[in-house]
Amino acid sequence: MKIRCGYEITYQVPHSSPMILMLNVAPDREKDLLSPDRITFNRPVPTTEYHDMFGNRCLRVAADPGTLVITNDFVVQDPGELDVYEPDAVQHAVEDLPTECLMFLLGSRYCETDRLSDTAWSLFGNVPKGWPLVQAILDYAHDRITFGYQYARATKTAFDAHQERQGVCRDFAHLAVTLCRCMNLPARYATGYLGDIGVPISEDPMDFSAWFEVYLGNRWYTFDARHNKRRIGRIVMARGRDATDVAITTTFGSAWLAGFKVITDELPG
Repeated sequence: MKIRCGYEITYQVPHSSPMILMLNVAPDREKDLLSPDRITFNRPVPTTEYHDMFGNRCLRVAADPGTLVITNDFVVQDPGELDVYEPDAVQHAVEDLPTECLMFLLGSRYCETDRLSDTAWSLFGNVPKGWPLVQAILDYAHDRITFGYQYARATKTAFDAHQERQGVCRDFAHLAVTLCRCMNLPARYATGYLGDIGVPISEDPMDFSAWFEVYLGNRWYTFDARHNKRRIGRIVMARGRDATDVAITTTFGSAWLAGFKVITDELPG
């Protein structure tokens, strides 16, 4: 299938403000692009592209005062298949994990393994390791948190979401990631496009989405604690330890979000 993706994000910049944008598709999806994934602006701005420590594409921007409109509109080919299901995927002993996975066992800004470790072991200590353990964590996070955009808070951590039992997709992902790490499952946070493809159309405005990935059986698998079901048409933009690493925009100065529109539509044919 073909999926049209894009956005229009508007900032009011009262004073010169450097920014980092993480708004391109992940490098492993670039091969699927049918049109250029090119970030454009309503006025000339100096930009420099680089890849961060996780391999994500990043764009440095030097924004002068005024209105800054950031846009993109592209088409990507997608196999149209549900997230991979592999119930026999095994959990590796920590000593057998690839070195690059070890950082995804540790606590991070929004994933406080130290505060949830006892809870995790009391809940899941007797669950069979591997896929069944991830599914148990997935079910718990999905049932524990009530979704609502009004519950969003930039400072909310996995522990906060667990205690408050309310949140948005990033909170579901943070809680599941944290519980997985507590149980020695390498887990990383992912963000990207997830349109209403193969499911009823939501009345909510389209937004970027957050899910997570777990390392089992020598590869990473996708899981989604908010929806707790396999979905079609995920287009990854970035991966990291938590939302800190994959913020779509990071500003170093005054810049106020004035408009936000995301496009994720399946194209006919």
